[in-house]
Amino acid sequence: MKTICRCSPISWGKLLIIIFLYSSFPVVSAGQQRVEVKSTEGTPSLFVNGKQYPPFAYMSYFGEEEYYKEIAGTGVHLYCFPAYLGDRGINTMSGIGPFRQAIWTGPDKYDLSSIKTDFKKIIKADPDAKIIIRIHLDPPEWWEKQNPDACCQLPDGTTFRQCFFSEKWKNETGNVLKYLVKWLLASDYSKYLAGIHVAAGGTEEWVYHYNQYFYDENPVRQEAFRSWLKHQYKNDTILLQEAWQNPAVNFQKATLADISGKQKKREWRDPETEQNYIDTHQFHAETLADDIAYFCKVVKDAGKRRLLTGAFYGYHYYISDARKGHGALGKLLDCPDLDYISSPNSYNRVIGEDWPPMVAIQSVQLHGKLWLAENDTRTSITTLLKDMAPGVAPPGQYESGVWLGPDDMETSESFLWKNAGRMLAQGYGGWWFDMWGGWFSDPKLLNVIKKTNEFYSSCPKEKGGTMKPQVCVMVDGQLCFWDATNGSLTNKIFANRYPLGKTGTPYDLFLRTDQKKISTNQYKIIWLMGFLELNEEEKLKIKEWQKQGITVMWTDGNGTHIFKQDQGDCFVKDLFLLSDSQLRDIFENAGAHIYIRSGDVFYIGRGWLCIHTVFGGKKPIKLPFQARVTNPLTNMPVSDFSDTFELDMDPKSTIILRVEPM
Repeated sequence: MKTICRCSPISWGKLLIIIFLYSSFPVVSAGQQRVEVKSTEGTPSLFVNGKQYPPFAYMSYFGEEEYYKEIAGTGVHLYCFPAYLGDRGINTMSGIGPFRQAIWTGPDKYDLSSIKTDFKKIIKADPDAKIIIRIHLDPPEWWEKQNPDACCQLPDGTTFRQCFFSEKWKNETGNVLKYLVKWLLASDYSKYLAGIHVAAGGTEEWVYHYNQYFYDENPVRQEAFRSWLKHQYKNDTILLQEAWQNPAVNFQKATLADISGKQKKREWRDPETEQNYIDTHQFHAETLADDIAYFCKVVKDAGKRRLLTGAFYGYHYYISDARKGHGALGKLLDCPDLDYISSPNSYNRVIGEDWPPMVAIQSVQLHGKLWLAENDTRTSITTLLKDMAPGVAPPGQYESGVWLGPDDMETSESFLWKNAGRMLAQGYGGWWFDMWGGWFSDPKLLNVIKKTNEFYSSCPKEKGGTMKPQVCVMVDGQLCFWDATNGSLTNKIFANRYPLGKTGTPYDLFLRTDQKKISTNQYKIIWLMGFLELNEEEKLKIKEWQKQGITVMWTDGNGTHIFKQDQGDCFVKDLFLLSDSQLRDIFENAGAHIYIRSGDVFYIGRGWLCIHTVFGGKKPIKLPFQARVTNPLTNMPVSDFSDTFELDMDPKSTIILRVEPM
């Protein structure tokens, strides 16, 4: 007996449409990971297939199997490797060559061999690998030649890579990125793929290349600026004219300000007469934030929302030149398709100093984003580019200064422990960036990487908030927009990031734009750093904080003010950069607890305490609670249920301790 299925007739045309629609979605393999960021106890954390996962990774530009095997031996199984749509180097000023073959070789033509090679190297070394690919989206040279209308156009008539304001560049690049994600998900590498780090611009960090700071004469830039102004001023010509103090300006005639720096000024811009400069900088910054959000959405949609997305951006706490475009972090934090944000640590890489992230990471965490630090920490065995890849090394570049590590292994080990201590105490992750290869290939350094991973996984997070900072610093992430010196005035204020790490008490760092979201009950002092003027709401907030007994510091363009309860404004003219001892006195007078007074780098939080010292010696510690303190490396007690103890530290060393309040 035959069973006959009678179906409605369907045309070949409809059938082809169905096949096309079906094939347009990625085929997700059975082993495909689901990698995401979720909050645990108020802190964004990494999850893989529903389980919390250590947010520590390893990356190298020239990944070698021997180093991958060493890292796998530490228990780290999260890796990053770079991939490039284009065929040119990441830094246009140095002349550095490309690190990989280009993926985008022609219209609808792709060479995926470099990606396959990198996957194979990692998987062979570590079958448990989970991999994030950093994809640099700058276009290949052939594309630039064929699409001058979508490229940066210089005054001499030549083109220079992509125009970040071009919808054509975004759309065509987005299509390539979509193709790549779909290919990955349908490939044998799918089960190893954890995420995509979208990158572009100078050194992959969404910084305008030098030639793009202010020289893009592509008409789409001007058109995009006028569209931005319409949105910014709600399409109200009167509002625009009032803001710019120009009765002749309108949305059809408005032009970008000259931000080339040819007109030298050594002062802050006047908000009454120079709003056009501020708008130009804000437009440039928001363009990069919008581009990042666009490409993250491409990845999320093409990857069925199973892949992690991240980017470098928002270096407001370090990059003081507004022309580089990093002044719109607040906008990017609202992007629903972005999971994590990254930066290197600040490049004042001397012993005895804090190397803070370049971003207000508590604002990043407040918005539910994971912070991942790029720990490109130089060591005594750091290699040079010219030795590891002479074919891409420009003569005389990457050979001195910041590219050199310390002279001895003890300092190198101390640096890595300092990186680890900051990550553990502040609840974020990062990757150990073995840039040219071999930087961490020593048992002592590998042990730091191993133990950091173990500490995060095995030690429960401290509950109850006994170690929460009592110092809150709020910074204006757009301060540099007002700086007519292109950064020197801004840096004079934000250089406080270094003494802040040595006051002996922890601090939280937020963006000014997050004031309404922050609960300030835990703080004894709030520092409004780099607020040139206070709006009415902020003035009322200061009075409210004073009534609550919170001391307020305010550093503007003239100096520093201090407001205490029932007292007026104590103002010190031209006081912009304070020493750690000055800050310690101010914080203590405000009622903040000082744990240590030695001037060493100090972190505490989430059950971890870390001290980094140059000179060593005896370090008396005073806790605001009784606790059991142990050395997690030896499991030996340092202090049993006391609020005071003393450490005797070697010079050029770092110690991490486990603190369990009673």
